[in-house]
Amino acid sequence: MSREFVNALCATLPGAEVSDPWGGGHDTWKVGGKKFASIGAVTPAVSVKTAGIEVADMLVEAGIGQRDKYMHRSWIQLPWGTPEDELRVRILDSYRLIRGGLPKKVQVQLGEMP
Repeated sequence: MSREFVNALCATLPGAEVSDPWGGGHDTWKVGGKKFASIGAVTPAVSVKTAGIEVADMLVEAGIGQRDKYMHRSWIQLPWGTPEDELRVRILDSYRLIRGGLPKKVQVQLGEMP
């Protein structure tokens, strides 16, 4: 897995936009103005949202991800060594969670859910 893989995947998601809100090379992906994936400037990982603290804890215990130092406890970091299939699932889950929390009108404007 790499920054290029994550950015290419996120770019295919309807309504996804990338920015560098803190400067210095952070790639932060948002849908409807809400973050669903973030690549740090230094840490070789991508942060994604999970369905809750319990899910994040389970993924950390299973060795799939690590706790994210800077985000809510429902977020985890997936290191660059994460298999692409696992990474794809976690990014899509994060996208769907964030998108699902947007107002219905905004969701409709984004088109079909992947």
